[in-house]
Amino acid sequence: MELGFAGRFGAGLPRISDGSMLFLQTLVSKMEAPEHGGGRVGIVLSGSPLFNGSAGSGESEIRRWLLEQDFVEAIFSLPNDMFFNTGIGTYVWLLSNKKTPDRQGKVQLINLSNTWTAMRKSEGSKRRYLSDEQIDDSLREYDAFTESTLSKVFDSTTFGYRRINVERPYRFMFDGDQDLIDPLINDKSFNQWDEDQRTAVLSSLNHLAETCKDRHHQILNRDDFRKALLDGCAQLVDVTKIKASQLKLIEKMVRKPSEDADICYDKQGKPEPDADLRDAENVPLLEDVNAYFQREVLPHVPDAWIDETKCDEKDGKVGIVGYEINFNRYFYQYTPPRALHDIDADLKASEARIAAMLAEVAE
Repeated sequence: MELGFAGRFGAGLPRISDGSMLFLQTLVSKMEAPEHGGGRVGIVLSGSPLFNGSAGSGESEIRRWLLEQDFVEAIFSLPNDMFFNTGIGTYVWLLSNKKTPDRQGKVQLINLSNTWTAMRKSEGSKRRYLSDEQIDDSLREYDAFTESTLSKVFDSTTFGYRRINVERPYRFMFDGDQDLIDPLINDKSFNQWDEDQRTAVLSSLNHLAETCKDRHHQILNRDDFRKALLDGCAQLVDVTKIKASQLKLIEKMVRKPSEDADICYDKQGKPEPDADLRDAENVPLLEDVNAYFQREVLPHVPDAWIDETKCDEKDGKVGIVGYEINFNRYFYQYTPPRALHDIDADLKASEARIAAMLAEVAE
């Protein structure tokens, strides 16, 4: 990693529990240089290198490098139960630095998950294999480099996306719910405060809670809550010594989210984000982030906004770039559910069989 691209792992390191992406980078480093004729390599891996790791992670950055450098020529999905010691799905990655002009910037996915021949006798977990004819058919799909039920061809950028953080405003509401006040007493940070401050805060909170309940009232503005809380505390302590961080802890413990409450603003007059409502959206890499946000997010949450401080380190644009390859998404075939009258007929037949069996037992 320290050697950068002068070594084998310049694109990054995956999590320590899965070294598959290290093998991919090692293979790329062993290919003949393009100026010397180039090379092509293949490797069988589990499904994890296709999608493990979110945007910005080591796995995603390695996929990004492989795809943006146009090393991925084709990926074959194999059927389950193909190997002696595992029954999981496996994939053949075909990497190349000497793509033909028609394949440049493209990735071919070939789905062989339902193409297999059953073995006469199992060998451990190995119960299936590809016959010579099936192998020839799959190679013809590869050579043809066209769309079919087994083969799909995509631009490399199809697998990329930008992960944006969608924020919503922080709103504060206090209704005197004692179940929210009681945990404050046992909070570790709260118990490190000066004893007089703790006593004053709890006394003021309990008084506010009783007032809210008696009047069936809710405090819907954080500034109003702070003023009422500190007014109550002022009878017992010097409130100028209560820090903003302490007020935030109290608010975090006793607050209830409410769409009816007023939005809280920071010192710059900007809405404060609510960490509990923070969400993320994966925007297709070639789509405009703002256009996607206007179409897919704002109609559902009109008060939301994009956190524009989260930018990709490499291109500097809003949103962290990630890459994943999801075979199921591209080869999914919808199977309609059975008709209700067929299901009903099966249930009635099962009931009749059960009744007949019970009758035999009763005799």
